Amino acid sequence: MGRIDVNPEICSGKPVIRGTRIMVRNILGMVAGGYTVERILAAYPDLTRDDLNEALEYAARVVDEYQVVTH
Repeated sequence: MGRIDVNPEICSGKPVIRGTRIMVRNILGMVAGGYTVERILAAYPDLTRDDLNEALEYAARVVDEYQVVTH
C-alpha cells in the first residue's frame, strides 16, 4: 500500500494519502455520507481514483485486523 502514509509528524500520525494531508478517515466519512467517487475527487483535486481505492482498501485491511468479542 504505497499510497498511504502514517507519519507522526503529519496529521498527528493519522493515515493520509502520501504527499498530501488528506486523511483516510475524511475519505471514509465522505463515502459513508453518500458522496460519489466523482464528488470526492472534485472535493480533493489532488486525489486520484487509485488513491481513493487504496484508502478504502487500507481501511478494510485495518478493520479486518480487529477481532470483535461478544459476550
